[in-house]
Amino acid sequence: MKHILKTIINSAQMLEGSTWVRKQYQANDIVVKEGDDGSSLFFVEQGELRVTRHVNLDGNKAIQPGIGELKEGDIFGESCLHESFPRIATVTTITEASLIEINGEGLSVYLDDNPIQGYLFYKQLFEILIGRLKSANQTVEKVMAWGLKVHEIDKLL
Repeated sequence: MKHILKTIINSAQMLEGSTWVRKQYQANDIVVKEGDDGSSLFFVEQGELRVTRHVNLDGNKAIQPGIGELKEGDIFGESCLHESFPRIATVTTITEASLIEINGEGLSVYLDDNPIQGYLFYKQLFEILIGRLKSANQTVEKVMAWGLKVHEIDKLL
């Protein structure tokens, strides 16, 4: 994804400051917050970030567990790529970070105007999303196995 995004942002059609911007963050900065409206995609040029979700427990208890980490070359925010949509997770920097924020509407126009780049972009995006789905499935399987083990132990007691 790094190569195709670099090609896209370096094109004459994608103007820095209007369709994309480079942003610097310090450690522990919130980049996006779950539930806030978003309309951009982020590319991690440098740094490490943590992805968390708000989870309600019984009663008034809630936790915000980490569900993943991002590093150089990763992207996030793709669910807000084609229209403004609530962010599905909070992303916080672990270290200092340099990110490129790409306006979703501007990127969509570019990809429509440049179908070969569009194909390459969406092919890479598809591969990334399949990898995330596989990882999520493995996590669900582990949690289910843990829950079944705990349930069996409770039956024995």
